[in-house]
Amino acid sequence: MRDNDNMSVTLLDWYDANAREMPWRVSPRDRAAGVMPDPYAIWMSEIMLQQTTVATVKDYFRRFIARWPTVAALAAAEDADVMAEWAGLGYYARARNLLKCARAVVADHAGTFPANHDTLLKLPGIGPYTAAAVSSIAFDLPHAVLDGNVERVMARLHNIHTPLPEAKPELMAEAKALTPQKRPGDYAQAVMDLGATICTPKSPACGICPWRDPCAAGAAGTAADLPKKTPKKAKPIRHGTVYLGRREDGAWLLETRPEKGLLGGMLGWPGSDWVDTALPHPDSTPPMQGDWRAVEGEVRHTFTHFHLILRVMVARLPQNAQPDQGEFKPLAAFSPSDLPTVMRKAYDLHAQDVTPRMTQGGSLL
Repeated sequence: MRDNDNMSVTLLDWYDANAREMPWRVSPRDRAAGVMPDPYAIWMSEIMLQQTTVATVKDYFRRFIARWPTVAALAAAEDADVMAEWAGLGYYARARNLLKCARAVVADHAGTFPANHDTLLKLPGIGPYTAAAVSSIAFDLPHAVLDGNVERVMARLHNIHTPLPEAKPELMAEAKALTPQKRPGDYAQAVMDLGATICTPKSPACGICPWRDPCAAGAAGTAADLPKKTPKKAKPIRHGTVYLGRREDGAWLLETRPEKGLLGGMLGWPGSDWVDTALPHPDSTPPMQGDWRAVEGEVRHTFTHFHLILRVMVARLPQNAQPDQGEFKPLAAFSPSDLPTVMRKAYDLHAQDVTPRMTQGGSLL
């Protein structure tokens, strides 16, 4: 029978010596000295880290905190500014919920994140995992966290072969049993660090793991096979067209996508719906009349539930152009970095196409 209390102490000792440095994290030494994390920073980092790696998130987090250092500052921000700053990070509903949650904290909680798990759950964009992470890490409350790293650690520690996602309740029960009353915030970060640095998906470093002795999968020789996962269904392929139109003064024809749906609220190129079809380029209507031509090549991008293939059409448009879809954005107010990744891929494909034309004395579009 495992001694859960002793295992927690062992892991915390390992964490005290090996904690990763994060821009949102308070080190175990500082925390022992009484320094508490900023709940705003913990919340923001956890939202950004959903479906995204730490390496990718760090720079985004630093930029957001530098530009909007408090939840009140973020709540007062323009939606377009926040969406532009988020561009490239993906899963754009997170950015919309970031704003909604910040405004709810200011409006309903006087600009202070509630130190209560159930109250946190009522805020926009905060689900069970985020509520547990903020509760434990920011407020040192004993709530178990269960992200992908923790799922892997628990599956191996207890040699659980039930495939994910079916195994989640079982893995959560084991995670709760190990969460200590003392230093639960540090423990939550410790078990995530363990999964990220030692109990990795491939080639886990079992020989230096602080939990190598009680690890059931290590003893059984099954650690590399866990956690089991239900096979994923093949993703469908959708097709669409985007239109990159540029006015004579350099202004680009852009649109803000509807708030609901993929890339909601983000800046993008006007275009067709994305449809499942056997045709590589289904019929679509340009945003206005023009001498549209197809760029050589295509954009390929993968979302969570489907693959997307886009045809890119370009045209030089007259100065007095009146589009049926979208509006012109002055060159000085536009940067490709403001675009979500799939739209930036379309811009990059266009740029690759026009370079040889410019070299040969052709026009920009």
